[in-house]
Amino acid sequence: MIDATRPVAMFDSGVGGLTVLHECLVALPQEDYVYLGDTAMFPYGSREPAALRERIAAITEALLQRGVKLVVIACNTATAIGQDVVREVAAEHGVEVVPVVEPQAEIAAAITENGRVGVLATTNTVESGAYRRALERQGRALDVIEVAAPKLAPFIQEGSLFDEQTMEMARSYCAPLREERIDTLILGCTHYPLVAPMLQRILGRNVRLVSGGHAVAAAVQRTLKRDGLAREGDEEGDYEFFCTGPVDAFREVATRFLQMPLGEVRQVEFSVPA
Repeated sequence: MIDATRPVAMFDSGVGGLTVLHECLVALPQEDYVYLGDTAMFPYGSREPAALRERIAAITEALLQRGVKLVVIACNTATAIGQDVVREVAAEHGVEVVPVVEPQAEIAAAITENGRVGVLATTNTVESGAYRRALERQGRALDVIEVAAPKLAPFIQEGSLFDEQTMEMARSYCAPLREERIDTLILGCTHYPLVAPMLQRILGRNVRLVSGGHAVAAAVQRTLKRDGLAREGDEEGDYEFFCTGPVDAFREVATRFLQMPLGEVRQVEFSVPA
């Protein structure tokens, strides 16, 4: 029997998953969390899928060895490329997995009025077809328009300045979505909520944006309650951070993403390359 006082683990290719952690900290403040950012291998969106799956398996095992009660894949590319790997490794420990793709698809299918749903994501996520399959499982006839935005996540991770060149890059990614008259857009990368105002301006106020954070936090809450693992009480839980790249660089960007103090950040290494 898994102890309900164990922490919830989540990982991402970098700091984007902190937009998911932020929502979980707000929705489930009494829980403890462990977050791992694989910054040494960022970005996942353009890496070779087979090697990436090995990397994801190693990260999952490392988190499970810390005695966690739930694994959250707070990365769209990791979900699209290696969700089955994470589930397989976690099952050996009797631990459930919450991915980021399915919860977003459920919300998008529920709120679209014209049935035209856009997906803006990394190259690997788009090529995997994960969102298209997830939307097809929602039982509605939907037109799915997927656009790969390979430069967007690195731009956000690096904390680059917003200028007219940045706007032009975003406009070029949004152009096919506007042409297809979507009314709902899935932000298919956990980095993208940081530029949601820019995307909203380009697409227009009538297009609804579906981010991963809120959807995943709700899924985490449902899963913990269903399995009897929700932590009781009103006290705030703890959170701890690990990264595979330089700690100072992670701390600088992560503080902006999380919008809360990070505390200690520890560096870890994995022998499995991506």
